[in-house]
Amino acid sequence: MSKVAILADTNCGILHKEAQENEIYIIPMPFYINDELFYEDIDLTNEEFFKRQTTGAVIKTSMPLVGDVMDKWDELLKEYDEVVYIPMSSGLSSSCETAMMLANDEEYEGKVFVVNNQRISVTQKLSVYEAKQLAENGKTGSEIKEYLEDTKYDSNIYIMVDVLTYLKKGGRLTPAVATLGTLLHIKPILQIRGEKLDSFAKARTLKQSKQIMLDAISKDMENRFHDPDGNECIISISHTNNQEEAEIFRQEALERFPNHKIIINPLALSISCHIGPGALAITTSKSFIKDICE
Repeated sequence: MSKVAILADTNCGILHKEAQENEIYIIPMPFYINDELFYEDIDLTNEEFFKRQTTGAVIKTSMPLVGDVMDKWDELLKEYDEVVYIPMSSGLSSSCETAMMLANDEEYEGKVFVVNNQRISVTQKLSVYEAKQLAENGKTGSEIKEYLEDTKYDSNIYIMVDVLTYLKKGGRLTPAVATLGTLLHIKPILQIRGEKLDSFAKARTLKQSKQIMLDAISKDMENRFHDPDGNECIISISHTNNQEEAEIFRQEALERFPNHKIIINPLALSISCHIGPGALAITTSKSFIKDICE
């Protein structure tokens, strides 16, 4: 039986302590803050990120350095027969495409399997734990890659954006639309499914936003996953520097879905770059795993 290592980047929300506890390997994501390079969970914490963001720092995302990725593969292949690498969605970054090209090199062919899972944050985290379980069940790197790519659309993230400033900065809203939206207290609800971050709905209040998102995942379970009771689904609450409201949202979600253990995880910092602090999100994913770490 092949010995398979599971590798991801910190976009999945798994930081080094959790990774070590679960025998998962993680590459830290780089960020440029006012043109200075930082690595997530190495010299950049969530608290420091939001402190910098809310005081006007210019923050840019970047993909892992090619050399860092290859060094990690080489390190793991000294101990393991195969490596399954699960980067963030190919639609949101070029890191997946770059890694796939590297894995085609003769040195890594048949040893490193890059998964185009088209997920990020909590849904990507679930894929990592699915991969870990499949490896423990004796599946090969090729079989794990095939499963994760076959099921890549079995998830959805709905995000309520609290402030429009950062969508405007990223060019997703024009200044005029952002100003009008702020005056009217409009809270956009975005959707991440597969490779795209798209507009899903608009709300005027936090209560209305949460109702729209709860209705959306209920419809997903019934119509997309054909599992109206959600017996094969995992529901998660996420946020950007908004733990208190996330706890309240979890209780409201539990009232709607009382048979679920609903966990809370922060959204990836790469998403936070574009939507800013104060966001709330809910995810649902169809999975054979019933529980992941909070």
